[in-house]
Amino acid sequence: MLTLIDLLLLTIIIQVIHFLGTWKLYKRAGREAWEAAIPIYNAIVLLKIINRPWWWIFLLFIPVINVIMFPVIWVETARSFGKNSTLDTFLSIFTLGFYNYYLNYLTTCQYLGNRSIKATTKTGEFVSSVIFAVVAATIVHTYVMQPFTIPTSSLEKSLLVGDFLFVSKFHYGARVPKTPISFPMVHDSIPGVGIKSYSSSVELPLMRLPAITEIERNDIVVFNWPVDTVRMFGDNSGKYYHKPIDKKSNYVKRTVGVPGDSLEIIDGKIHINSSPLELPERAKPQYSYIVQGKGQGFNLRSLVEIYNITDGIAWFNKSKRQYLIPAVTEASAKKLENHPNVEWIKRKVDPKGEKDLKIFPNNKKVNWNRDQFGPIYIPEKGKTVKLDAESFSLYRRVIEVYEGSELGKQQKLSIKGNQVYMNDEPIDNYTFKQNYYFMMGDNRHNSEDSRFWGYVPMSHVVGKPVFIWLSLDGNASGLFEKLRLDRMFTTVAGEGERVSYLQYFLIALVLWFGFRYFSKKRKKG
Repeated sequence: MLTLIDLLLLTIIIQVIHFLGTWKLYKRAGREAWEAAIPIYNAIVLLKIINRPWWWIFLLFIPVINVIMFPVIWVETARSFGKNSTLDTFLSIFTLGFYNYYLNYLTTCQYLGNRSIKATTKTGEFVSSVIFAVVAATIVHTYVMQPFTIPTSSLEKSLLVGDFLFVSKFHYGARVPKTPISFPMVHDSIPGVGIKSYSSSVELPLMRLPAITEIERNDIVVFNWPVDTVRMFGDNSGKYYHKPIDKKSNYVKRTVGVPGDSLEIIDGKIHINSSPLELPERAKPQYSYIVQGKGQGFNLRSLVEIYNITDGIAWFNKSKRQYLIPAVTEASAKKLENHPNVEWIKRKVDPKGEKDLKIFPNNKKVNWNRDQFGPIYIPEKGKTVKLDAESFSLYRRVIEVYEGSELGKQQKLSIKGNQVYMNDEPIDNYTFKQNYYFMMGDNRHNSEDSRFWGYVPMSHVVGKPVFIWLSLDGNASGLFEKLRLDRMFTTVAGEGERVSYLQYFLIALVLWFGFRYFSKKRKKG
């Protein structure tokens, strides 16, 4: 990962390369040679030379966007000196701008000061339109709003599989891409090709734009899965890869614990600072239930009719006619309890003291499971914790990875007896450098979340889901049957029943097209 000093050196190198390759071109354009050597100013002058707007200067310094803009500048520079052929365009791009050296030293091509910036061919006009559409979309996607699809049922009821969301980047502060050399608007791999969409040769320091709000308890948040090392989401090859933070798989969960909280799970229920977590009205936590049937009328069909579910229902004890059904809300459980062929229904709870080795902190020492967990402290920036044999496993990954290697630091922890060592030096406490969060799905027994891999650092936070613009039911057959119209154009947060703004959107759309139609008709007349 590049440090600030590395970035400074890289900037100086780029400026030297630019000066050596363009100073004669600047002179041919009626400028002074020294103007090619002054950082930022040389870019402003070059934009004047190629007859492009001054505000392009900002695009040249935005990570990811500049990767698109640099080739545009190379091509426009060549065209400003009469090099308009397809071969010139090809050489400008595939020599990474070094074609300018050829123009600078080995040609006498004259500057076309009054060159029109309008494309001379339909192909050129199409390419220009596509490039700037990609630039605009990439800016929005990277720094403002990103589309996101719900792939799993871990937040069932609040967010459904098949919901298409807009995720705000600016609520929690847009994160500057760590991998600036990447294919625009895709994640860790190029769709349909299966190859990496980015290069790890250049990794920027972690940086965020200012936030307009903090992550609050119960917020639904999109974040990068902290322990993701598979090449692509869904890759079952068994191979592991180093992945920069911004290319780790995107997850969406509910924030049940914020920095400074003490969190404990008792019989499946979350407690924060010794009090039960109060969930918003739209949150419908689900649990697994065991149902004891009675009479001959009790069967799978009766469950389906009452609860309208087919996935995941299984025998718990067939000889006793007991079913295990997952993802049931407490309200649905009470409804099912009143069925005449149901003798009793009870929530399935993993007992206290039953050890699950997959549960955080994964040290084989704590007797925790998905229903009996903690208590643990959620790290807060600037706060100090004691480090000893008991807390070692809870904060080891935080210190070594999230505040160590991911920030370009070497922080290796070890322990001997009750003494903790960092880089072989004894250490008794540690002060956290960033905030952390505890994320869980509302579908408590069908969610891979912080109970299994621990804290989510602020550095991994992507954004806040704010709007459902489309919702498709994958189990439905026809197109219109698939559309969940009551969920389309609804907000993610809020109290009470969802209110769809679809009708207002359709009305606005009709008015817009009507306005455009009559405007064109009036111009023709």
